[in-house]
Amino acid sequence: MKKRVMVVDDSRLVRVQLEDVLEGTDYEVAAYCRSGEEAIERYAAVRPDLVTMDIIMRGMDGLDAAEIILKNHPDARIVMISSLAYGDTFDRAKSIGARGFVEKPFHQEQLVRVFGEALA
Repeated sequence: MKKRVMVVDDSRLVRVQLEDVLEGTDYEVAAYCRSGEEAIERYAAVRPDLVTMDIIMRGMDGLDAAEIILKNHPDARIVMISSLAYGDTFDRAKSIGARGFVEKPFHQEQLVRVFGEALA
């Protein structure tokens, strides 16, 4: 049975890229949210195995959204996916409980490895 991934990113291109990259793996996109607010609202209904969270989005950023999801659902597994790979951003992601960090652009081997680590 494939692991269900909720993609949170305001770019439709990233959704398409993730679907393409995850094809043939043990993961599938179960839901797509275009904002942090939408992710918070839909998490309980979707109950994904894993969430990929962009950092820079309109409205609430991904770090704040991840923090709220983890506060409400401590068992959530969130992997940040962003081109913002600065030390302080990485540190904040870890401190709020994100299970991994993937830099854009990403590739299949990298995603599968980080997803596996996040679910371990």
